[in-house]
Amino acid sequence: MDGHELAVGWRQVTEDILSGMAEWRQQHPTATLREIEDALDARWAVARARILQDAALASAAADLRRANPEARPSCPTCGERLEARGQEDRTLTTHGNQPLTLRRTRAVCPACGMGLFPPG
Repeated sequence: MDGHELAVGWRQVTEDILSGMAEWRQQHPTATLREIEDALDARWAVARARILQDAALASAAADLRRANPEARPSCPTCGERLEARGQEDRTLTTHGNQPLTLRRTRAVCPACGMGLFPPG
């Protein structure tokens, strides 16, 4: 996904927050400041997780297969350059208790067999 596509998607997420809050406010005309704040924070938490996930997945580091072999990380055990061995999903929880799923490359050392899966 390129920068323009990311911006379009994030703009839509922001518009959803604004329209959702306007609708929520109409449905809750006597809400307290705290209730309004909680409703807004819940919407921002969802948007934050989406933006964070999109930004992380757009990184070249998300897919070791695309990396130049000289730019790949080295094995912490023997120092050999790691090789890509498939991809796996990793689900993390962000601030606001929102799930975030990242597809990352499993890396294996061709010399000693040490396997690594990048952290979130």
